[in-house]
Amino acid sequence: MEFPDAMIVHRLDLATSGIVVMARGPQNQSRLSVLFQERRVSKHYQARVHGVWTGPMEGEINQPLCVDWPNRPRQKIDLQAGRPSLTRYRVLSIDETSRSSRVELEPVTGRSHQLRVHLEYLGYPILGDDLYGTRESREASARLMLHACLIEFPNPVTGKPVRVDSPPPF
Repeated sequence: MEFPDAMIVHRLDLATSGIVVMARGPQNQSRLSVLFQERRVSKHYQARVHGVWTGPMEGEINQPLCVDWPNRPRQKIDLQAGRPSLTRYRVLSIDETSRSSRVELEPVTGRSHQLRVHLEYLGYPILGDDLYGTRESREASARLMLHACLIEFPNPVTGKPVRVDSPPPF
């Protein structure tokens, strides 16, 4: 099926799997973009991270991010130059055998690599993350274990709720 007038509204990092949002035509793209700008879109991701989670089972990561210029495309936490970045998290499960944990993530802000940097900051890099992982976490998976699994927003024309689910493939 082809949609020649489809325009990207919400994209994912190249290695992230899951839901993307596209609009049919410029008017719908503009309407949907406004919903994202006004933070009327709820996005949820799941990640498998390296390590047995020992911190609080839910909470917020509120650390400002900016580009790590000498190491682009990497981002970094920077208390002076970083832009506000907030991620809510909830631990879904812990696997002692593989020494990994499954975490649900909700980015309140939408910075580049935000989820990856925030989890690395807590000491739980995402499995398979070539940019922010440790040697051990990179070798634990052939792919980045980050998946956009849920998105909710009001239909920009009718106002009716739209909910799209995509279970993670891992």
